[in-house]
Formats: sequence, structure tokens, C-alpha cells
Amino acid sequence: MKVLFISSWYPNKLEPTNGNFVQRHAEAVALQNHVEVLHAIGDPNQKEKFLFDEKVINGLKTLIVYYRNTKNPLINFRRRMKAYTLGFQNMQKPDIVHANVMHNNMLFAVHVKKKYKIPYVVTEHWTAFQENATDSSGYFGKSIAKRIATNANHILPVCDRLKRGIRSMGVKTPISIVPNVVDTDIFSKRKIESRPTQFLHISSLTYMKNIPAILETFLKLHNAGYNFRLSIGGDGDIKPILEFIKKNNLDSKISVFGTLSHTEVAAKMQASDAFILFSRYENQPCVINESMSVGLFVFSSDVGGISEFFPEKFGVLIPKENNDIFYASLTQYLDNKLETASIEEMHTYAVQTFGKESISNQFTKIYNECFNP
Repeated sequence: MKVLFISSWYPNKLEPTNGNFVQRHAEAVALQNHVEVLHAIGDPNQKEKFLFDEKVINGLKTLIVYYRNTKNPLINFRRRMKAYTLGFQNMQKPDIVHANVMHNNMLFAVHVKKKYKIPYVVTEHWTAFQENATDSSGYFGKSIAKRIATNANHILPVCDRLKRGIRSMGVKTPISIVPNVVDTDIFSKRKIESRPTQFLHISSLTYMKNIPAILETFLKLHNAGYNFRLSIGGDGDIKPILEFIKKNNLDSKISVFGTLSHTEVAAKMQASDAFILFSRYENQPCVINESMSVGLFVFSSDVGGISEFFPEKFGVLIPKENNDIFYASLTQYLDNKLETASIEEMHTYAVQTFGKESISNQFTKIYNECFNP
């Protein structure tokens, strides 16, 4: 089947890691289908009104159309739709469109369906559409999302909490949950080594990731005399972390890194024992799926859809922003008082649940149902 992926978020020269989980979905779908990717994004520093950047990335024809951004959101929206239209003319005519993230960008999928009779499905990742979301997109944003969802042939949120949120908008379209994908070959099983326990945190280091609470908790562990190492970083601002380490003389316990490639993330995980994610809100984080594939024990806040894909003994779920339980859970782990699943069990679960073949099968089955309901 010829599948065209379009997305409100997708890696590009301005935001190299934004929407990389969509890119991985596209690569999984390509195991059984012919996939092309089209994305449009505004660049305020661009002289040309439209600039085309076509590459083959991981085997997929990927066309990013950059338009000259302005301070006027209405002009920007018109240029974005024009960018998608121009880009669409340079792609093969798809059998189906796979849209991602119900921002107003994805009104282009509605347009394509009405003009060319091409069905579309839409995968949702945005926490703004969760049930009782704290970062709601507002009435106008939800009205646009409802239009996109109502016209879709199928909606594919990555967790049940998103499904409930979409249903609460009055959407009647069929919905199936398909989680984020993991390349379980890259994120292969780690080897156990004799060393101080190695903890790892990788993220965008934004407010939602609750980095100060992680640092304060590990400072408390240090002051209590525990032997550990924490490696923390990602594609965000590491300066506050470095300042915290210097202020508290934690150079021997905490190390910091910047943006990593996909394979570098896997290598970091394979050199660790446990993964930390203490977010204020999430959907269905790729890093937890990847951690399970490697065989890392996971400490995570119980937010979003994390608990939906979190088997017993794979880690500990902690009430949101409960620093005391977070600290107590870590001490139990360091004192060898927690029962953990085997590395083999974790990896097998990840392959069956998040592996590229599994995700590809799920998407392809739903594509076919769009033509044979």
C-alpha cells in the first residue's frame, strides 16, 4: 500500500528531534508498505517564500517544505497549507494518508480526503488532548481537532487516556490504541556488570520532566551515603544541572551529556542499570519502551498512559510529584529490596509490544480496514 505520512511535528533542520517518534512509526510502517513523508514548517529567517528540502532518510523519501514565517498567524497558516499543497504535488498519489497530531496543520488531510477521496487515519501524541489535560489546547484548538477526528477513518492514540480525552470531545470515529515503536535491534539487551548502580535520565529537560526533583532526590541519596552514579542529559538546557552539580559537589556522582543520536541513546541505556522519568505529565514515552527493550528497571511517575504498558516487576510507578515515595523507592532498589523482572523478560515484552514488526502489523491491519470496513 502507498502511504503518505504527514505530521504537525517531524524532525527538520530547525527542530532536529521534534516528532522523532512519528518518524519511527513511519519507518515501521515501511516494513510492509511504500511510505513517503511530507512535512511543512515555517522559518522566520528564510528569504524564499517556499523552500523544498527532499532527502531519502532511512529509506524513506522525505520532503520538508519550509515557508517564510511571519508574525501574522493567519498568513502563516495559509502558507503552511500552500506548502503542503505544493509538496503533495511532488509525492506519489497515496492510497491512504497517515496524519499525526491534530493541530490545524492536519486540516490538510481533511482537504486531501474531500478533494481526492483518499482516506486518512490520524495518530495522536499530544498531551493537550488527554482526559483532564493541564495543557489543554482550548476551545478553538479542540474544535479544529474535532473536525480532523470526525473526518478521519480511524484514530490511533498512543494510550487510553488520550482515547478517553478524544471521546470526551464527542468524536464517534473508530479508535484503536497503537503505542510508540522501538527498534529492538538497536535497543538490544544490556549486559550485567559489577559496578556502582548506574541510573540514567534522558529527555528534553523541560518543565514537564521535573528535573529539579530528580536532582534533589539524588542529592538526598548522596547525603545518605548511597553508592550510585547518575547520568543525565538530552536535547535541552544542561546549564542548570551543571550549576546544581557544582554547588553541591556532586561531580563524582552525577555526569551530564547533551543531545544524542538514536544509537548513542541505546549505548547509554546499555551501560546503565535503571532509568528515571519523574515527569509532571506524559503520554506514552518512547524512552520507557526503549528502556524495557534494553532491560532497564524503570522508576517513573504514574502519569499519562505510562501505567498501560508497565508490567509488574518492570519498575516502580510513583505518584505524581511525590518526592518522598520517589526517594523511598530508590533506596529500596539500592538496598536490593525490590523484585525485578529479568532482562530477557523485559526485552521479549518490548519486542512483542513495541517492536517495529508488531507496530507495522497493527497499522497495516487498520489501513486495510479503511477500505474493507
